[in-house]
Amino acid sequence: MRVLALDLGSKRIGVAVSDADERVAIPITTLERIADKSRLYAQIQQLVEDWEAELVLLGLPIDLEGKTGIAASAVIAEREQLAKRLKVPVELHDERMTTRIAERSLRERGDLDAKARRKVIDAVAASVILQDWMDARRNAGSVGEDLSE
Repeated sequence: MRVLALDLGSKRIGVAVSDADERVAIPITTLERIADKSRLYAQIQQLVEDWEAELVLLGLPIDLEGKTGIAASAVIAEREQLAKRLKVPVELHDERMTTRIAERSLRERGDLDAKARRKVIDAVAASVILQDWMDARRNAGSVGEDLSE
């Protein structure tokens, strides 16, 4: 099953996709957050169709203490909106520390300056979320945890 992952930010949305075997997460693009949600969600649906994704995974920004704050509440609300518009299921996955992991990974590469890193960080963060979700599913040997309920 191919999965499309989104790292929902206030300015940008990072997008990553899995391979068909759910082994590798690949950062693919960053969408600019626009006020017209119908148009934004149409862009996301187009990505779902282009990549033949069967599931959309959203990073849920739970704080380090395991609590949901304002940002997580916003993602949960947006999940409900996306679930109504997209033609595939939409799930949530704990994204704690993913942006920091992505930033560290990009810094270690050493070939991108700060400005270039900002352009790709959201897509890389989405790939970290997706890779963590796939690894957890593989390690559990089950369907995985759906945090959307």
